[in-house]
Amino acid sequence: MQKFATTVMVLLVGILAGSTFLEKFQGSAFVSEKIYHSPLFIVLWALAASVMILLAVKGKNWKRPAVFILHGAFLLILAGALLSTLTGQHGTLILTPGKAEQCFQTENKGEQPFPFQLNLIRFETIHYPGTQSPMDYVSHVQVIDDEKSVRRNADISMNHILKYRNFRFYQSDFDETGRSVLEVAHDPWGIGVTYAGYVMLLFSLVWIFLEKKGGFRTLLRHPLLQKGAGVVALLLLCAANPLCANSMPRTLPEQTAREMGKVQVLYKGRVCPLGTLAKDFTVKLCGKAHYKGLTPEQVLGGWIFYFEDWVEEPMIKIKGNEVRNLLGINGKYATLHDFTNSEGECKLTAALENCSLGDPMFKKLSAANEKKQIIQMIFNRSLLKIFPIADSAGNLSWYSQNDELPLDLEESEYLFVRKQLNYCQELAVIKDYGSLEEVFAKTLTYQNRNAAGFLPTPLQYRAEICHNRISGGKWIAMLSVTLGLLLFAIYLFRTGKEKALPRPLQLAGLCYMGLLTLFLLFQFVLRWIIGSHVPMAGSHDTMNLLAIFIGAACICLHRRTTTALPLGMLMSGFVLLVSMIGGTNPSVTPLVPVLSSPLLSLHVTVIMMAYALLLFVALNGATALIVGGSRTNATEQMERMRLIGQVLLYPATALLAIGIFIGAVWANISWGRYWSWDPKEVWALITLLVYALPIHDKIWRRFQKPWFFHLYCLIAFLSVLITYFGVNFILGGMHAYN
Repeated sequence: MQKFATTVMVLLVGILAGSTFLEKFQGSAFVSEKIYHSPLFIVLWALAASVMILLAVKGKNWKRPAVFILHGAFLLILAGALLSTLTGQHGTLILTPGKAEQCFQTENKGEQPFPFQLNLIRFETIHYPGTQSPMDYVSHVQVIDDEKSVRRNADISMNHILKYRNFRFYQSDFDETGRSVLEVAHDPWGIGVTYAGYVMLLFSLVWIFLEKKGGFRTLLRHPLLQKGAGVVALLLLCAANPLCANSMPRTLPEQTAREMGKVQVLYKGRVCPLGTLAKDFTVKLCGKAHYKGLTPEQVLGGWIFYFEDWVEEPMIKIKGNEVRNLLGINGKYATLHDFTNSEGECKLTAALENCSLGDPMFKKLSAANEKKQIIQMIFNRSLLKIFPIADSAGNLSWYSQNDELPLDLEESEYLFVRKQLNYCQELAVIKDYGSLEEVFAKTLTYQNRNAAGFLPTPLQYRAEICHNRISGGKWIAMLSVTLGLLLFAIYLFRTGKEKALPRPLQLAGLCYMGLLTLFLLFQFVLRWIIGSHVPMAGSHDTMNLLAIFIGAACICLHRRTTTALPLGMLMSGFVLLVSMIGGTNPSVTPLVPVLSSPLLSLHVTVIMMAYALLLFVALNGATALIVGGSRTNATEQMERMRLIGQVLLYPATALLAIGIFIGAVWANISWGRYWSWDPKEVWALITLLVYALPIHDKIWRRFQKPWFFHLYCLIAFLSVLITYFGVNFILGGMHAYN
């Protein structure tokens, strides 16, 4: 029975994994038809369900109601998925204003009627106040049902669907003619059964952690884990090359530059302090937020007011030897003049024109050319949209100095917009910094008067200025990695002599992790305030959140195992380094409408908590293997570390399962499908299956052997890495956000 179960599991995981790579080359439609919706795939899942039932019978799971309900929940979820496959319908409905529709186009391009009519009254795009960034898309429709004598108006928008007679309509797209595109879903049986399975799953998981004779509580009572037995319960509550040069180009004094940074600007679809643009500008050019000890505001001020001094400054970081050869530079950094030849033409233009989009060289050329273009936008002031002006209808727009201004603008305001930055430059040249600061203050007053009601709140404004000043750079990540490696080396050395880490060293490490976690949490709160949404929608934010949970786990576990501190520092450092891939620190931007859902925040939070625990299990396993290989009498210590890993797998897999199904509910609300076989979804499912095996160590008894358990957990973490990084950077799909 065990061999049969193992075969089914390996076959299922292998097909799921292979399908994601096949989709990369053949497309999602191919794998959807040939694999995910094929009869053989359905039979394979039926075999998996049969194995689950047989193992439950063999293990007499009815004697443990929590486990019995848990397995029943998974069976119910599979039954719901089968019903959705067999009876559900999905398609697209295009509505034209004033024209009632009663049919939608199915996925196989057929026409499917529904028993009522839908009439589009009008379509509306709602923008974030004072910007052109879309906040929501709304279709104002009328439902006409003559059979039931119903005529009622309804609104369909992102995260707000229309439900009527078992049909669900989702806002999907629109066109310039005012037509609205809706996704249609008709799944009267599958969703209800699946959601019932989700409820049973949550109930059973909570029960498993409370069950006195269950595997989790039994592990906590193990003699090797008696020290600090309450830590895991607390964990469940908490889990969570400098550039050098002899000469410096001219720039503004730090205080004056700071005052300039307080002026507000329309940037990336939202209004923010100019300091945010300055920071992104500096990081974009040289890969770090500071340059030669200058603040980002000083760097931006230098390019604005002393342009000729900065064009010869080698601060533009260039990636790729091929691009460097085209520019004729030896090192990593170029000047602006390096981009043009003796005829004044850009050296990259010809190479870009002859390079296809799929060529890896195209990305490097585009990145270098983008830096040149951004500097050009600073030179011609087009990036500095700091003048809010309302037209005769009261519509507010933000303008730069050289933009085409409204014709009815008063002459005094017209001259102010056209001459303000030129006057600032004159003051900067003659070093009248006091007057320059007064101009910045008056500009801010002008903005507050003209854009009243469309600016960030005072709290958001102060939070963003604070965030720009305290945001950590790579040094925090590198410090964490360095301290983690040092502490880990000391731990291995002391372990070889059968000695624990010195108490003062443990306290110092604990204080560092506590301060780092609080610092990251403070940054998290600031970004929450600035963006008016929980910052969990991108790779940078999710990695920072993961670092917070790692810090919490490290603090909670340090009494149980001395590896918690060195591993916690290492994990935090590596995670923070990953969050800075690409050398950028992303600004806070308005959310895409579909991401403005509390379910997304909950989904990401739960998943990141699971990843933090699984990362700790993997490194715990690596440490155990090192200890076991370096000592002859490490059997008891390896067993103790196996028990620690086993204990952590319970909340980790539970959180992973809950996170997956919260994501499914969010997807169903947003797109009408709770499961679409996207590569990210598939690999999350693979990860859940992979980590479910070691929990069932009474069935697969090899997991009771420390060497096998630790090696398996170390290798198993590859599934997490593929789920997060592999999908983002290789496999793609709608969940990729690299």
